[in-house]
Amino acid sequence: MTAPPGPLLPRTSEPVIALGWLTFGVAGSWLAHLLVPAVGLLTWAIVLGLAAGNTRAVRQGVRLPLAAFTKRLLRAGVVLLGLGLSVGAVLSLGFPILGLVAAVLVLTLAATTWLGLRLGLGGPRSLLLGTGFAICGASAIAAMEEHADASEEDVAVAVGMVTLFGTAAMVALPLLRHPLGLSDAAFGVWVGASVHEVGQVVGAASGAGAFALGLAVVVKLTRVLLLAPVVLAVATWQRRRVRRTGGAVPPVMPMFVVGFLLCVAVRATGLLPDGLLAAVGVLQQVALAAALFGMGTAVRLRALAARSGPALAVAAASTLLIAGISLAGVLVLA
Repeated sequence: MTAPPGPLLPRTSEPVIALGWLTFGVAGSWLAHLLVPAVGLLTWAIVLGLAAGNTRAVRQGVRLPLAAFTKRLLRAGVVLLGLGLSVGAVLSLGFPILGLVAAVLVLTLAATTWLGLRLGLGGPRSLLLGTGFAICGASAIAAMEEHADASEEDVAVAVGMVTLFGTAAMVALPLLRHPLGLSDAAFGVWVGASVHEVGQVVGAASGAGAFALGLAVVVKLTRVLLLAPVVLAVATWQRRRVRRTGGAVPPVMPMFVVGFLLCVAVRATGLLPDGLLAAVGVLQQVALAAALFGMGTAVRLRALAARSGPALAVAAASTLLIAGISLAGVLVLA
């Protein structure tokens, strides 16, 4: 009697192959970003992950360790994001601008999530879209993924929508600057308060000069800083829901968010040299690129395309909303 064939890969080699795939994802997305700088590194990472996952290049046995590495890398990337935030620069904006940024964020998050629920996207996907558009794109989506009980497909949809409409905003806002009569300062605040990804903010504001660019980046980082209280609020709501329905109660503050806040505090001391901060920034991008590549390998494009219509509608509405209310606030302040 013939013995059944063994596994195609020894079990001990599967984590090694998973790490190899992640390395390929980072290197490939970095190269693609260098060749086409208009498309962000994280966008290339998830595109390459989708390509690898939908051509059956990633074998079934590798998917489990790949998912485990992806989860850890996501958390590491969010933690390291805290070292890129300067509290002093954020506070220098002044109360009116800080109040505008906070109000725009809350309104966009609430309205986008509500609209997603109304159009049948479900709670996790609606929340991820709201978080990505309101706060900081793919990084915010990665931070919220676990606490939204979201799937890889939910994450891929949200990242795809943020990439598509953030790129559109990056192109459209500079074209509207002169017709709207915006000063350098007003334009910088508008871009920082409304464009989704940090890289897209840089692309949109760089043509307006160094002052507008610097202001736009600081306003954008203010939105990033608000990631922690938003995640905390969602985690608190989940605890109350779980207590009512039964089950394991999640922690009040996820440990990776604690790490994020600690990194913000360390950066605020001013003790870290610029060279180290630059190196950590690269490491943070590598971690998130690897994680989003891993996420992309788990998504099936056929199923994704069949249900993308409502997500496109929500993303378009959210982009118009955040651009509109932030512009209104800038005009009032001006």
